[in-house]
Amino acid sequence: MTLHAEERDRRDEVKSEEEEFHPLSAAEAQKWREQNPASTPSLWRIVFWQGAVGVVVALFTWLVTGRESAAWSAAYGGLAVVVPAALFARGISGGLTKLMPGGAMLGFFVWELVKIALTIAMLFAAPRVVPGLSWLALLAGFVVTIKVYWLMLVLHSRQATSVGRK
Repeated sequence: MTLHAEERDRRDEVKSEEEEFHPLSAAEAQKWREQNPASTPSLWRIVFWQGAVGVVVALFTWLVTGRESAAWSAAYGGLAVVVPAALFARGISGGLTKLMPGGAMLGFFVWELVKIALTIAMLFAAPRVVPGLSWLALLAGFVVTIKVYWLMLVLHSRQATSVGRK
């Protein structure tokens, strides 16, 4: 097949796809949304579960070590994840990012930078904020809480897969 024939076939294919396309009505769009739920979990749901896991890690740390300072350290490690994540979720769900084209992408990067900077600031402030700081407990609280992102994505993908099979 010559180059021109391939190009002509491709143009014909694109034209047939364009002819098949038709915009959805509001009712059709709503029906499609109901049949195809969001592919990612809500940011606020993730923040909620991060907070819950942070509390569980702090209580577990207290039970295992018997030291209140270790529990506060683990809780602060969880807070160093939850507070910046909540600020990020609030920032990108605000209306300001929707005002201009590309605003959502710019907003995402700006709020992600704010989230990272706040996380670093909170970790640097930890020795002043938490009396008797246990860095190991803080790190445990931080790491376990931050892993909730991955757990939520795995659970959500399994849920979406099982819904798709029905």
